[in-house]
Amino acid sequence: MTTMKKILLTTCITMLIATACKQTPNVTAADSAVSPLDPATLPLKQAPADTAVYDTSTFTTIEWIDPIEKEVGKLVPGKEVEITWKFRNSGNRPLIIEHVGATCGCTVPEKPEQPFAPGQTGTIRVKYNGSGDGFILKQVFVTANTKPSREQTLVFKAEVTNKK
Repeated sequence: MTTMKKILLTTCITMLIATACKQTPNVTAADSAVSPLDPATLPLKQAPADTAVYDTSTFTTIEWIDPIEKEVGKLVPGKEVEITWKFRNSGNRPLIIEHVGATCGCTVPEKPEQPFAPGQTGTIRVKYNGSGDGFILKQVFVTANTKPSREQTLVFKAEVTNKK
């Protein structure tokens, strides 16, 4: 197959996928008589149902006792390891860890369930399954009632290799 045919085929497939993924809006007979670009006919945008309004007076601060970026060293392929980050509630309100997520399924974080009183310490635990080969960099996102930012990014780096 020539290069030009490959490019054309790839472009067509991409356009089909993009078109198939778009959502078709619900249009009624009454809507079809009105221009879709007329601002007077556009629905008011509402905040998504999962959008919460936060009372910032309940926010606190977090101090990471461990570095937020860790060098784990050399890892054996397929061997699970646990990485931890210790923190302290350095504010004067209870610290609530709302969510802990990772960039892929090979990294599984554990979210602390209990609130942390001012001065209390806690740990974010992450299990990495040892998949991959070579240098890895994984991110863990922690969402909490903290200021100035509600989301903290933790990072660990390692080299997955059979060499000792």
